[in-house]
Amino acid sequence: MSTIPEEKNLDNSLQLLREGFPFLHSRFQRFQSDIFKTRLMMQNVICLHGEEATKLFYDPEKFMRLGAIPKRIQKTLMGENGIQTLDGEEHRKRKAMFMSLMTRPQVTKVANLAADYWWAAIGKWEKMDQVKLFDEVQDLLCRVACQWSGVPLPEKEVRKRAQDFGDMVDGFGGVGPRHWKGKKARRRGEKWIMEFVEDVRAGKIYVAEDTPARTILFYRDTNGKLLDTYIAAVELMNILRPIVAIATYITFGALAMYTYPECRQKLQANEDNYAELFVQEVRRFYPFGPFLGNRVRQDFEWGGHHFKKGTLVFLDMYGALHDPKIWEHPDDFRPERFRTWDESPYNFIPQGGGDHYTGHRCAGERITIEVMKVAAIFMTHFMDYQVPPQDLSFSLVRMPTLPKSGFVMRNVRRIQIPVSTALSASPAATAYAYTGGGKCPFHHS
Repeated sequence: MSTIPEEKNLDNSLQLLREGFPFLHSRFQRFQSDIFKTRLMMQNVICLHGEEATKLFYDPEKFMRLGAIPKRIQKTLMGENGIQTLDGEEHRKRKAMFMSLMTRPQVTKVANLAADYWWAAIGKWEKMDQVKLFDEVQDLLCRVACQWSGVPLPEKEVRKRAQDFGDMVDGFGGVGPRHWKGKKARRRGEKWIMEFVEDVRAGKIYVAEDTPARTILFYRDTNGKLLDTYIAAVELMNILRPIVAIATYITFGALAMYTYPECRQKLQANEDNYAELFVQEVRRFYPFGPFLGNRVRQDFEWGGHHFKKGTLVFLDMYGALHDPKIWEHPDDFRPERFRTWDESPYNFIPQGGGDHYTGHRCAGERITIEVMKVAAIFMTHFMDYQVPPQDLSFSLVRMPTLPKSGFVMRNVRRIQIPVSTALSASPAATAYAYTGGGKCPFHHS
């Protein structure tokens, strides 16, 4: 039996906070191994890296989510006892419910809504001295998420709700004030959605049959029972919050267009679906999450190493996206690399790995991609803007991270383009019609 390389420190939690995203990656390099042991949160942790390790990590016979997600993350980012914490038949059934919301027509609805709100937002931004893209896109996506899902959102509440969703995401990797702010935001959000759940079930608010809200609120578990009010609220927020969180990727996409102007030019030409390649490279290149966690379901051996039941195991997500064994010149921003990507669900894991239907890979990954494409299309075809001097750096220590300025734009202007340049990269190109006359060029009938 091989010995797993091990750090001997009593606990490395503070070191994780000091090093941020590269924490695991640097140790894999130091040990020259795709596996090592450490101590985090006063627990023994086995850390894994690489495509074969990812296949192992997503084997439900060997791993489970029960007890793998710290309460501090559940109390900020995802809520307690939601789908991310489930295993077995209950997870399978509930995941099927989530995936029923991710059909092509549903994804197209979200993309269409995003396009409509982008067109409206540009009109608003034209009147502003400067635009902080991250904040504005959070608001835009909060409107999209609520309208699509069937949750009423008064205009006067948009900024508050969007900020709360943003604080939930920001709080998962923070300590002290950032974490407390995330917990308070989650409590406010849960109270809001729980009241909505109760009103819908009491018949005080009607939601349409084909909305995510209707599906989640009247979903029945493996015992044939409705989810209790709190869990229903958590799962509905697991639809809303991730859509708002796409604002981070969109902001990084804007940074990429500014940093690599040749990519902006290629987006404008959009040959061979370049928008898809571009957003995939944004998701690979820029950091979002550092690692994923599971617990060993039962004792087993792998690669000559012993895994003991109950051991916490982390999968290196950040390092997998910057691994030279998988990605040629991983520190270069090269969207074209995705022309030859083998589409393995185990080597490109910005939102988890494995199968969307049976595993814990993010159900809304396709929504993320299509909403990012809509953003890239609008920023390169339907608006013009200037980027004033600002601090666009981002820290790999801060988790999650973002360009410090939030990407500020000035002199935003709408651009009208002829129908002959309409884009094939839109999520449902045949459903979008360029109407001109001040209407959204992606307006859906």
